[in-house]
Amino acid sequence: MSDIEISRTEALTRHQAANRLAALAAALSDDGYVEVELGASTLKLHVPDHLSCEVEVEVDGDEVELEVELKWSIAASPIASAPAQAAVVGAAEQTAKPRRPVAKPASARARS
Repeated sequence: MSDIEISRTEALTRHQAANRLAALAAALSDDGYVEVELGASTLKLHVPDHLSCEVEVEVDGDEVELEVELKWSIAASPIASAPAQAAVVGAAEQTAKPRRPVAKPASARARS
């Protein structure tokens, strides 16, 4: 099974972004099943009780990037198998692409 990455970028109001994060937080604290909307598709994931969280802030000129990354292993999950860990529902408009290599920390990246 290949590693994949599904990504979607869209413009939101601050209020819409807050609603999306609040829905994600509610799902995480509820039963650990989260649904991530990706346009016309929805990705449903099971998130285990223990995971890693990374917060990164990057300022580049007049642009600020805030990333919140949640990471966990599906190998340690009590749920049956890896294919059951993520299900895409709906018309898949997004392009799956191979995962990028892990980027260097922001402090090690060269600025232009």
